[in-house]
Amino acid sequence: MGFLARILRFVFWTLVISWGIWLLKRLLGGQAQDGQAAQEQHLDSSTASGKRLVRDPQCGMHVAEELALPVRMGNEMIHFCSQECRDQYLRNTQKLAANA
Repeated sequence: MGFLARILRFVFWTLVISWGIWLLKRLLGGQAQDGQAAQEQHLDSSTASGKRLVRDPQCGMHVAEELALPVRMGNEMIHFCSQECRDQYLRNTQKLAANA
């Protein structure tokens, strides 16, 4: 087999393999991008619906206002992520009030 034939065969298989890799990336990447686009669309729709995040003063976690546990202290509404955080916060404020 001549030198030129070997070069042509090498170029042919290089092109076939590179097109195959491109096709696989396109197929697999397209599925990943479709999933990512759907997730971004879901996030956009959830933030567009007017959901408000509130911060738990005990642990610092942010939670959607409709899922939070609210407590009115004076004229201020405080939101908590869980009953445990709410109870700890109330115990700590009672201790501070007792010491004052």
